[in-house]
Amino acid sequence: MPALLDPTSERSPTIRPRLPRPADLAGLTVGIVDISKARGDVFLDQIDARLQARGIATRRYMKPTMARPAPLALRQQIGTEVNLVIQGLAD
Repeated sequence: MPALLDPTSERSPTIRPRLPRPADLAGLTVGIVDISKARGDVFLDQIDARLQARGIATRRYMKPTMARPAPLALRQQIGTEVNLVIQGLAD
């Protein structure tokens, strides 16, 4: 299994086992995180609409800037409000 690297100046990989993927999204809440890149919201709006059309609950979040990691308070909020996250990474 490939190592997961933290892009925030990690010098050596920390062993972080991946969590198992859910078999089904029914009953789960999906967090959708916009990292504030141009037009990222356009793509994420489509993802949100498709999930909601299937009856899957979503919550939207936005980083204040794409240049830095999400603030700790936002990461903690996301971690307590949703079961899994989709994050848009490109414009």
